Amino acid sequence: MRTRSQSRNSNRQQQQVPPTFVEPFNLVEPIENQAPPVVTMADNRTMAQLLEAPTEGYEDAIVVPEITADNFELKHGLLTLVQNKQFFGHDKEDPHAHIRYFNKITSTMKFPNVPSTSVNLVLFPFSFEGAARIWIEKEPSRSILTWDDLVSKFINKFFPPSKTTNLRNEITRFQQRFDETFYEAWDRFNDLLRACPHHGFSELHQLDTFYNALNSNDQDSLNSAAGGNFLDKMPRDCLRIIESKSKVRNSRNKPVVAKVSSSSSTPGISPDVAELKDMVKALLLDKKNQSQAPAPVKAVKESCVTCGGAHSYRNCPATDGNVYRDNIQEFVSDVINNYNT
Repeated sequence: MRTRSQSRNSNRQQQQVPPTFVEPFNLVEPIENQAPPVVTMADNRTMAQLLEAPTEGYEDAIVVPEITADNFELKHGLLTLVQNKQFFGHDKEDPHAHIRYFNKITSTMKFPNVPSTSVNLVLFPFSFEGAARIWIEKEPSRSILTWDDLVSKFINKFFPPSKTTNLRNEITRFQQRFDETFYEAWDRFNDLLRACPHHGFSELHQLDTFYNALNSNDQDSLNSAAGGNFLDKMPRDCLRIIESKSKVRNSRNKPVVAKVSSSSSTPGISPDVAELKDMVKALLLDKKNQSQAPAPVKAVKESCVTCGGAHSYRNCPATDGNVYRDNIQEFVSDVINNYNT
């Protein structure tokens, strides 16, 4: 007869699950899935070869797209035209004007099946010299991919923001000079605008600045041509009046500028006026010298060294027949003989 405790133990043993065998995780990838090992070749170069300068890294900064056209060739005459107007990178050079000249040359040449931008990328470096050539050579290799990239980097390098600010200030403070005609003032004003094509001034601002920079005579002339107040006209009419007036280059005579100094009249006068004054002064002096009579020559009176009389010592009565006369004659004879010997 089984007791209650025995039946309880047998039920507990029946509920226990026998342990199962778990295969360990394989950390090694199968051989068929592994990549073949990389076999490095032994470097058999000598010391001299290993120390040689590398031959890489000499690529140009400008990347020229591949030209697949047949018989493409840059003629020598085209290269000569480009090199005749070289850009050196000086402060007074205008990079905008250089771009305009270069575009004018390349626009006359057409190559079948070749984009004009590719031709520009090839030709443009030939127009550099001095600081400009050094700049393009120092640019990172393959950093310029298009013609627009090249123009942008070229302008930003040789036309910095400070130059833009200076030119904008010159345009704003423009004034007609004292010795400047209307045509000359208008031409100089347009030179400033062309030197800074990104000045940002509207046509209205340009016309207003130029009109207020003129002297009163030229302002009255514009008002007369406008039949009233010049500023009452529309901008396109104002521009037409200015262009028409500027065609008359000798609209007024240029005054002679002569600034007289308080200390001296010659240093403050312009060179032309000073030269004219010197010429007039020389002519007047020459005329004065010719008109004057020659001064009379004063006769030399004889004086005797023996008695002080108004006669020669040779004719002195005090020594006539006297020993003094013989001594003097002997002295004179000795002097003459010594001089001759």
